[in-house]
Amino acid sequence: MVPVPDFVELRRYSYTSQFVADTSKPRHPNGGQPARLEQKRIPGFTPVLSTGNACETAANKEACTEALQSLDDGGMKGFGGDCNGAALSTCTAHYVVTTRGDDVRIYRTRDSIRQVLGTIDREEEAAFLAFAAGHSVCSSTEIPSSVGVNPDEGFTVLVEQGLDCDAKQAWMSRKPVRISSSGEVVEHKAFKVKYGDTGCYPGRRPVGLQESRAEGERDARGTWFANAARLEAASIHAFLRLREELALHGAGQALQDAALASAEDEIRHAEVTTRLALRFGAEPPLPSVADVPLRSLSEVLLDNAVEGCVRETYSALLAHHQALHAEDAEIREAMARIAEDETRHAGLSWDIDAWAAPRLSEEERSVLREARRQALTVLRAEMAVPLDARLCAEAGLPSPAVALALLDALEQELWA
Repeated sequence: MVPVPDFVELRRYSYTSQFVADTSKPRHPNGGQPARLEQKRIPGFTPVLSTGNACETAANKEACTEALQSLDDGGMKGFGGDCNGAALSTCTAHYVVTTRGDDVRIYRTRDSIRQVLGTIDREEEAAFLAFAAGHSVCSSTEIPSSVGVNPDEGFTVLVEQGLDCDAKQAWMSRKPVRISSSGEVVEHKAFKVKYGDTGCYPGRRPVGLQESRAEGERDARGTWFANAARLEAASIHAFLRLREELALHGAGQALQDAALASAEDEIRHAEVTTRLALRFGAEPPLPSVADVPLRSLSEVLLDNAVEGCVRETYSALLAHHQALHAEDAEIREAMARIAEDETRHAGLSWDIDAWAAPRLSEEERSVLREARRQALTVLRAEMAVPLDARLCAEAGLPSPAVALALLDALEQELWA
């Protein structure tokens, strides 16, 4: 760091994040109460790592030490964080404190870290900036992240990206993140490095979703609902981000409100599917979603084409099928409500598509059509995987032949 401090410490703090009823706003037409996001800091912090000796060159060591210990104003601003949970999330974030002489400082943002680091000329600095940008630098799998020196300038960090459902497997991915010598962070397209078992669940997945899946459960019903609960909880993040991005790009209030209402629906879905997973002996893994910058309109629309117009549209149809065919009464009742909500979510995806269409060139509309076509190909491969008999009977999931027939019907009606 410039200037060189006597002491540097990375601290982690926690806070809770949940939706609470917003009684200052009128109810939605469907009777639902609007909600607002409420975040509360949990007092204290945890030292993650440190280097040097605190207040080593301070003229007044006692005052410096006291200032260092109290240098936590309880603010919410931080970097390199994530949230785990559904209706009530427990979140973490980080900040850095330093001492140099009698000067005690705190750095809460990625930009402040970048400025104090100066020229990025060490692998550790590049990795830390990637971490501060919300990427999983410390891999949770046997395939480690790595830092490479670019031939021109700067570094490229291979970070853990998580699972991408593709073909008949669930692929593990890595994403190259380029860190320039000036500290600029540029993400590149992820690539596959490993594949695992099947079990992908259709629905809107948020950008930045990290790997975490229910595995090794003896009961296929528990595994399926545990993975469903994780992705339903992750969808909360997807719709909250969608609302922000719609506002950023000038979408009407109705679309923004529909995105928020969808996030509220997903809270209930996560709770219901969690209850079903626990009933069948499985503990749903908590979703981890990296905090990444808001995207351009073209990126939002491309994501909406894949996650909304294809995956969520099929998810709605799938839920209706389960509501009709599940032999288990509790599953049948749960899916009936979820199907109703998911149908609205799919409608929102197509409303966003229609809102954007007049703003796009023919070439841009062609890109979205091709994205939907490719997403449909991926979804076909996922649905072609045979399922445990109990999932078809008790949970009402369609057999591969029926699932492909459902996809054919949707393709003719919506995606042709």
